[in-house]
Order: sequence, then structure tokens, then C-alpha cells
Amino acid sequence: MRDRAKVAVLVSGGGTNMAALLYASRAADCPYEIVLVGSNNPDAGGLKLAAAEGVATFALPHKGMTRTDHDAAMDAAIRAAGAQWVALAGYMRILTPEFVGSWEGQMVNIHPSLLPKYKGLHTHDRAIEAGDTHGGCSVHLVTAELDDGPLLGQTPVAILPGDTADSLAARVLIAEHQLYSRCLAALVTRESSPEWLLEQVRARAMAQGEAEETLSHGMACFGIRKGKKFAWFSSDHHGDGRTALLVKISGLDEQAMLIEQDAARYYRPAYFGDDWIAIRLDHAKVDWDEVDTWLTRSWRSVAPKKLTALLDAAEGF
Repeated sequence: MRDRAKVAVLVSGGGTNMAALLYASRAADCPYEIVLVGSNNPDAGGLKLAAAEGVATFALPHKGMTRTDHDAAMDAAIRAAGAQWVALAGYMRILTPEFVGSWEGQMVNIHPSLLPKYKGLHTHDRAIEAGDTHGGCSVHLVTAELDDGPLLGQTPVAILPGDTADSLAARVLIAEHQLYSRCLAALVTRESSPEWLLEQVRARAMAQGEAEETLSHGMACFGIRKGKKFAWFSSDHHGDGRTALLVKISGLDEQAMLIEQDAARYYRPAYFGDDWIAIRLDHAKVDWDEVDTWLTRSWRSVAPKKLTALLDAAEGF
């Protein structure tokens, strides 16, 4: 099993969603572990529970501190704990854009409504007053705008005749406890998922001029329409157990140099010539800007001059 992803959870109160994440992490096949529970409230029940369960805690009251200074201190504690991901679980603070930006794509939140409906507070009252048939909960990536990040999952919960905000909230909380751990587990493993990695490569490859995707020898490949191929996506091809992007390079010398520099990342792809290199996407965090650069360079190496001339002209402005 791969090393488990390290997660910090931020709470302000009782921490029932934190508890759900923590107890889910005790399963042998869970891909994450909780390494820190932090709070802006030293009396938060979630801190007491975490400490009793042997999880490190950190508390820092926000009173008397600027929002920027408080967020910076929380960020420092999270990083000192070795966390790679942050899960908000009833953390009643509006976060600064700087804090959110530093954890872009790696911070999640659970919200008690079916987003984009009812951002903010009093979600259950608003759903009942609107005559909705269902309330529910949503897990989403955190962005600078409140409750507005990309959705990772939702669970609808029926609104019953005579429901109050409290009665609906109690059932939604059950759904939250089940949904959050599933979404977090999927998030921390998706960057090693061949399906997700192919989506990322596809989006970037298809952004090249007159690109098309085809399937060849069991692999997705990308080329110029009615022209040559400039990239291949390899996932466990011939049972090699690797997920990689294959791109064009200058030749054998560059191939040998790259492999010598980082043999864990680069390798010579089987059945391809000296002017191709395989770049592993499954052994470390991928620098997608660098992937963009590789794809553009590879595309340029096979594109007809009419396409590269247009690109050169556009880049000149």
C-alpha cells in the first residue's frame, strides 16, 4: 500500500465530522491519516476528542490577532505536522485568500446544503422555507469565495412533512459523516489514478493546435489531424506497472541525459525510438506547468510550419 496521505483537520466546535474522518482513517485500507486537529477555540470539543484518540492538537484563539496573522500561524502548525491536505470540519472562520491560495486544490470543506444552493448560514431553514423536497450536504474544494469551490460529492436528504431546521440538520449530519470520508479518500488518491491523470494530459494535449485523440496499441495518443503523433499516455502498458506521458525529444543524447539525471522519473519507452522519452506521472507530485511545456515542445517538433508560424506570430504580440 502507498504511504497514507497526511491530513490536518480544522474545527471550532464539537468536531463530529472530524471524528467521522478520524474513525474512517482507522480502517486498514483508508488512504489517509489525521496528523493534526487544529482550532481557533481552545475549548473546542473536537480538540479534546482528538487528544483522547492520540492525535496531535493545536489551538490558537483568534481574538486580538489579525486574520492574516492567525491564518499564518495555523498554516505554520499544519505544515510543521507534515500535513499535505487540510479538511475544514466546522471551522467557523473566513479564511484569507493567501491561506486558501497556499493550499489550492488541497483544502476541502463540507457544507450542509446541496451547493450551489444556500451558501453561508441557516441552510436548513432556507431549504424548508423554499419548499424544497430535499436538503443535503456537499463536499467541495475550498476557494477564496465562500462555499464556491469545485464539488467533489453530494448527498441529498429528503425533507419530511413537519421538518424543522433541527430535525433536518440531524439527518443531514448522518449523511455528512458518511460523505466526507469517502470524498476525502477519493481526493487524496486521485492524483495516482490513471483515469484522472489521463484527463489532465488530455486537456493539455487537446489545447495544442489542430490536435486529435486516437487509440493505438491500447494507449491513448495525441496527434495533429491527418499528421504525426506528439504524445502518448501509457498506463501499465505491457504490465510495466507505470503511468507515464511519452513525448518527443531531440534524440539519444537527450534521452540518456534525462534518464541519468532522474531514473525514477524518466525512462526509455519500449517499442519507441531514441527520440521519445517517458515521463512518469505516478511517482511524485506532477508539475503540470512542466507537462504543458513538454507537450508544447513535442507538438512543435511534429507540427507543420503553417501551424508553428501562426503560434510564433501570436506569441510575438
